[in-house]
Amino acid sequence: MDRTAFVFPGQGAQRVGMGLDLLKRWPTLADTHYRPADELLGFGLSHLCFTGPAETLRHMTVTQPAMVLTSLAALRVLEERGVVPDFVAGHSLGEFTAMVCAGVLDWADALRLVSIRGKLMASVTERIPGKMAAVVGLELAVMEALCAKAAAESGQVVEVANHNDFTQVVISGQTEAVNVLLDLVNDAGANRVVVLEIGGAAHCTLLGSVEEEFAAALGEVEFRDPVVPVISSVTAEPVADGDAARACLLRQLTGRVNWTGTVQYLTAARVGRFVEVGPGKALGGLCRRISPGVETYRTGDAAHLDLAVEAFHRGPRTS
Repeated sequence: MDRTAFVFPGQGAQRVGMGLDLLKRWPTLADTHYRPADELLGFGLSHLCFTGPAETLRHMTVTQPAMVLTSLAALRVLEERGVVPDFVAGHSLGEFTAMVCAGVLDWADALRLVSIRGKLMASVTERIPGKMAAVVGLELAVMEALCAKAAAESGQVVEVANHNDFTQVVISGQTEAVNVLLDLVNDAGANRVVVLEIGGAAHCTLLGSVEEEFAAALGEVEFRDPVVPVISSVTAEPVADGDAARACLLRQLTGRVNWTGTVQYLTAARVGRFVEVGPGKALGGLCRRISPGVETYRTGDAAHLDLAVEAFHRGPRTS
């Protein structure tokens, strides 16, 4: 278990102030990433990351580029300090940043794409109100059956969006159908249910109406073959080339995130150290539950990033 994977978080890990501690420690990030991102997108994204308000930061049109930008800043610091991964993977939206790390996408192109993605997803939510919730304590097969029952009872869409670990499943769909499902999972004995601060539905068939438009946006961007192995969180398998990378980013719009399978693939490939590149710590917790014994590190602030760098240069544990 001597290999390192960078894993990149998606929506839900955003918080007011994210990235600010790194900027204070490494002020050159203002010139390399934050000011260029503001100019590229045409609004003060960096200001919203640093000062909020939280309500604005939760909007899909802001959250998605904000998460990618913050992860890119942490990635830049890691690379400058000589920390390089053997594999990369991204949870949902984080797959775009993983593609940048692997040399598949230029960072500016990734930021443009997630900005478009956020706007398209928000447009669906405006027409069809939806939401997402994490359910803890029920296995995947049980959740699939309950989703089918809730969809039949409500006449609306509700589906499994993320298989996050062996007993954590995220569901997504139309608001009424999700509400019906939440009653069912409580009756079925779920340990915990958390409605996510996503601002709409993701990774479900509701987004099929914007697939064609997003495919057109992906088609306008250069996708190169990976120089670092990328494990897609949709297929839980390596991305073969640039064309496959483009296809994965389109497929994940409506497809399920198989984070459990992704981490299992990585640990089978001797990954024993997972570095969560960006804000938050949720992915580290999921990795430890899926593969007990792995080391996990965070990079959301300078102190935690320092620990990740020290661990990388120290090498794998011998015990």
